[in-house]
Amino acid sequence: MSENAELASLYSAIEESAGLLDIACSRARVWPILTAYGDAVPRAMIAFRVATDARHEKEFDCRISLPKDIDPYSRALSEGLITETGHPVGALLSDIQERCPIDSYGIDFGVVGGFKKIWVFFPEDDLQKLASLVGIPSMPRSLEENAGFFARHGLEDRVGLIGIDYHARTVNVYFGDLPGACLEPKSILSMHRDIGLPDPSEQMLKFCEQAFGIYTTLSWDSPKIKRISFSVITPDPMALPARLGPKIEQFVRSVPYGADDPKMVHAAVTSTGEEYYKLQSYYRWRPRKVNLMSSVDSAKDPA
Repeated sequence: MSENAELASLYSAIEESAGLLDIACSRARVWPILTAYGDAVPRAMIAFRVATDARHEKEFDCRISLPKDIDPYSRALSEGLITETGHPVGALLSDIQERCPIDSYGIDFGVVGGFKKIWVFFPEDDLQKLASLVGIPSMPRSLEENAGFFARHGLEDRVGLIGIDYHARTVNVYFGDLPGACLEPKSILSMHRDIGLPDPSEQMLKFCEQAFGIYTTLSWDSPKIKRISFSVITPDPMALPARLGPKIEQFVRSVPYGADDPKMVHAAVTSTGEEYYKLQSYYRWRPRKVNLMSSVDSAKDPA
């Protein structure tokens, strides 16, 4: 299949899947992103993402993996997908590239919001230590300021992935190869209380106990951890001990792509106590280690 045919097929699948949720797909936003990274699409892992929270209610996201020989930020700039602003978020990828081993990359975009995030995946046998990451000049200082929190929960040397959100100006730090103790109910409660979030419900606790990865969201504007999320991989999201909500349930039952592939579900609690879920389903699955394109959100397959 030619590159143009690959892109046309992928766009059609994105448009069809978004339509299942009554979300209009903007070709003007999506097609330039597909063509910008079109050379990677034929061999990429590609995931579709939908969430239950109000902020993402009218959005449908797509994630595409990229090899490490493609610089996703430089290409996004050259193709006009993002612009330089002088904010540290624009320097973070290059600073990471200079200091850390890179396995691969990924991008996220929405059918409404356009280009959003770049993901940096570290080698599966070389998870990064917080001690090396906090010294990166453009990294939010909130990472260093919460080093004690990560150490208390045994996460300080388990960073498998970093996500950079250029619109929200936030950073997601993903932890894999989790110590069993941090998934005990008392530890999950402690994590939420330590960062000032409401206690998860009983159903959320049971969900979190099954997690293979955890990610936190940080910003340059606050010393606090904005969010902590737990990631579970499953062949049947409907069997999880969680009420995923009508939107995700509809998508799980209706989407024709990746029906036999694993699904990724991420769960978090907002500062107001709202519990919400994100589902990641695969248009094209690549069975790799579960700390990459999952988000450690989310399978060396990232919230």
